[in-house]
Amino acid sequence: MPRVSDEHLAARRQQILDAARRCFVRDGFHNTSMQDVIKEAGLSVGAVYRYFPSKNDLITAIAQAVIGTADATFADLSTADPPLPLTGVLERALTFVDTQLGPDGVLPLALQVWSEAQRDPVLAEFVAATYTRLRGHFVAAAGRARDAGELPADADPEAVGAALFGLIPGYFTQRLLTGSPDRATYLAGVRALVRATPRP
Repeated sequence: MPRVSDEHLAARRQQILDAARRCFVRDGFHNTSMQDVIKEAGLSVGAVYRYFPSKNDLITAIAQAVIGTADATFADLSTADPPLPLTGVLERALTFVDTQLGPDGVLPLALQVWSEAQRDPVLAEFVAATYTRLRGHFVAAAGRARDAGELPADADPEAVGAALFGLIPGYFTQRLLTGSPDRATYLAGVRALVRATPRP
């Protein structure tokens, strides 16, 4: 019997993931069954279960795919030479986010994943580890900004990085739920906050 190539196996796996993503975006996580995914993919039951034994395996795999790209993108931002200003780090991060907001992106699923993570300990552990890793890139960028004099010498990179990272889900959650603001408006607001000085 001829051996199935690695390329064929990878293509079949991606076919299933694409079908699952379409189902989840269209019908929601809880309203989608494995049978729905099998029908959408146009494959046999055995073919789908060979790659993904459960719906949660599908969700985790979809999240991992885009997080791999986000991880690399955010890592590049935190190691750019010369270092980017923190508003530049945010601008480039949001540019990446915008590529994932449409019907073919993964962020429309993000709110569903967060909700499911509240009741599924395995998914919750994955989400927590993932967001901690991504936040670490912004902590690193904040540390470089402090060393370059952009931040005060006594600034805490952990605190600054956490606040900077928090602006990203703040942006895409608003975009998903309300359709606004656009990236330029959001960044203008952040820059205004950065320039603001506390009242005496």
